[in-house]
Amino acid sequence: MKIIIAGAGDVGFHLAKLLSYEAQDTYVIDFDGEKLDYLNNHLDVITKKGDATSIKLLKEIGINSADLLLAVTESPNTNFTISVIGKALGVKKTIARISNPEFLDNPCIDFKEYGVDFMISPEELAAEEIKLLLNQSSFNDTVAFENGVFNIMGTTLGYKSPILDLTVKEAKDKYSLVDFITIAIKREGTSQTIIPRGDTEYKMNDQVYFSVPKYSIDKLYPIIGKEHIDITNVMILGGSGVGRKTARKLCKDNFKVKLIEKDKDKAMQLAEDLRNTLVIYGDGRDLELLEEESIREMDAFIAVTGDSETNIMSCLVAKSKGVKKTVALVENMDYINISQTIGIDTLINKKLIAASNIFRHIRKGEIVALANLHNVDAEVFEFEVQPGAKVTKKIIKELRFPREAIIGGVIRNGEALMSFGDFQLQSGDKAIVFCLPEAITIVEDLFN
Repeated sequence: MKIIIAGAGDVGFHLAKLLSYEAQDTYVIDFDGEKLDYLNNHLDVITKKGDATSIKLLKEIGINSADLLLAVTESPNTNFTISVIGKALGVKKTIARISNPEFLDNPCIDFKEYGVDFMISPEELAAEEIKLLLNQSSFNDTVAFENGVFNIMGTTLGYKSPILDLTVKEAKDKYSLVDFITIAIKREGTSQTIIPRGDTEYKMNDQVYFSVPKYSIDKLYPIIGKEHIDITNVMILGGSGVGRKTARKLCKDNFKVKLIEKDKDKAMQLAEDLRNTLVIYGDGRDLELLEEESIREMDAFIAVTGDSETNIMSCLVAKSKGVKKTVALVENMDYINISQTIGIDTLINKKLIAASNIFRHIRKGEIVALANLHNVDAEVFEFEVQPGAKVTKKIIKELRFPREAIIGGVIRNGEALMSFGDFQLQSGDKAIVFCLPEAITIVEDLFN
């Protein structure tokens, strides 16, 4: 598969990194020579310095024989232009990173006619992620499949969890009436992601990911030693694109939202646009202002300014004031793994979310959905099982499934089924699979 990535920023780099685990023929175009040098030194990709809107350059790298063009520069208008030109020159599929919400769901214009097959908005995806996190507030990561029939739930184990020091098998035996599968563990102070086996032990401050059917979510709270937190009052710091979209989504779900914005003109505009949100003009770093606006009465604090450090520090302040749930938007991907060590519930990166969303269009096989978990360098896939696929030939424990992957559950005819060793997949099933990068190719082969 030949893939061309226009833009070597965070989104482009993460996409190139994901592709580098496989034998993909990947080209990356950017003006910035330093970014391209970094790519060359760390990843197995072909780089080209120049303008991705250049017809001559696109022809030079063989755009007419490319399967996919990913336009993910920092400029939405440039991305749109690159996609249109690329499609006209013969690329099979185009995906553009955009920011205008009108483009995403507009019945008046079919953008495919102009050459843009798919559009991704990092801000929109981040806002949706924040809403999901607030709806499952005792967890710091959550992914829903098939409208929540199956869910991946991530949380840090505290001293109250009754499964501490138990093995995965012992925990499953103790809570045999609760349907859940432990799909991953990230141990405090390490970068390694553990795919747990029966003898793997749960330890204090482990970041643990469970695969859970919708009907078992409430039963999972006692196992992790936490209670469900009802979130009603939410304070958002920053009227950025993410802040605006988050406020709009939360108000639609009947949350009570306050939004603080330090730019007066922007605050006025937000007040006009967000009729159900209380918009406050002021500096959210001002502790006196936060106290005046009843920070102690807030159930959740969402920091989405353009400054990562401000977002992190303000969330820490909110935590110190008793706020139950905090979410900080960060630009630096290196920050993502530190949330559980510094006391913030969740750090999110809109570019990482966007890259993962784009990545599902690249995968082979019948992948229905794909998600990235915040604290681990791995992916969660939803495969639709095809007739005659290798995974349908034997029960799971006889499939020689790679140790770097695990099936977290199966959806059959809309019903959630647990995928333990004696389970056999059937054509038409939708399988939730957690997979480390090195096993992706093997897993895809099994589902083909």
